[in-house]
Amino acid sequence: MEFTSERIDIAADDVEAVTDQLYRAGMTDGLPVVPPTPERVERMLAGSHREPDEALGVVPPKYGEATVETVAINAVLAGCRPAYMPVIEAAVEAMTDESFNLYGVNATTHPVAPLLVLNGPIVDELNVNYGYNAFGQGWRANATIGRAVRLLLVNVGGGVPGEMDRATHGHPGKYSYCVAENERASPWEPLHVRRGFDADESTVTVLGADAPHEINDHVHGDAAGVLGVAADVFATVGNNNTHHSGGEIALVLGPEHAETVAGDGWTVEDVQWYLYDQARNTVADLRAAGVYDNYTLHRRFRLEESSDARIPLVERPQDVVVFVAGGAGKHSLALHSFGETRSVTRSIDGGDGE
Repeated sequence: MEFTSERIDIAADDVEAVTDQLYRAGMTDGLPVVPPTPERVERMLAGSHREPDEALGVVPPKYGEATVETVAINAVLAGCRPAYMPVIEAAVEAMTDESFNLYGVNATTHPVAPLLVLNGPIVDELNVNYGYNAFGQGWRANATIGRAVRLLLVNVGGGVPGEMDRATHGHPGKYSYCVAENERASPWEPLHVRRGFDADESTVTVLGADAPHEINDHVHGDAAGVLGVAADVFATVGNNNTHHSGGEIALVLGPEHAETVAGDGWTVEDVQWYLYDQARNTVADLRAAGVYDNYTLHRRFRLEESSDARIPLVERPQDVVVFVAGGAGKHSLALHSFGETRSVTRSIDGGDGE
């Protein structure tokens, strides 16, 4: 097979030599990589239903063009199986949608990374973790799919730390950030169905998300109690959503909290409205923190009228993204975002697993 990507010749044919040379060239995430030999890339391409030269999107800030071939190379580096290719391709298409604002996400000083949330049959077919430790280690699909996306952002998008990736700190999810929704434990329709896809359709949703913040509530047995604690976790003054109010926040409900909330008859829409109403900061608090009348929130509110006015983190209730993930335990997660980014969901083309 003929490839269009630049070829790198490395004298020694072993993992250590390849990892060292690519690391010194700024092409890895610091971890060992699988050498992307032509044979391995060709095997990876066999997992795709597309032609190798098909363009999937332009990846800022370097504005390199992501193709099926470049996705395959980075998937080999990350340790993916060929069956993961359709997921990564769909994720690239979602990230390069204008509304996601990939330039901001991949270049900002803010600690943000694309979070992938998978729904549909692909979750079982690829054995993607949605239960215990869903955001943690231990599952090959979660770890390597998210890692392939990160490597693509480096090698195609130019997101090299300290160069075009200007993150002050970053966060651990920049190594890999991929989960599935726990549809079996969710009392509501899955995220992708609420976004207009069929239940038997496989999708990936990308969100520009901070590291997760814990919502620990072992006390309340009612919806308002659990979500009141969640609102307090969200409404911290120092996050970007306080002053970049054009984006979204995401609530990842643990199954036990979701059962409690739904047990009181609350729908997802009720949850969104509650957090829109309750996860707010007063003008006085924003002024004290120095985020008064800057960035974007002033476009929507006449802040000078009242110091007691309470400013929501998002423009609309539907900007609160809600899904269920995790195992047993009375914990949930709050995900703030970069602010000026909106989640995008794409169907996974041909994602029928192995």
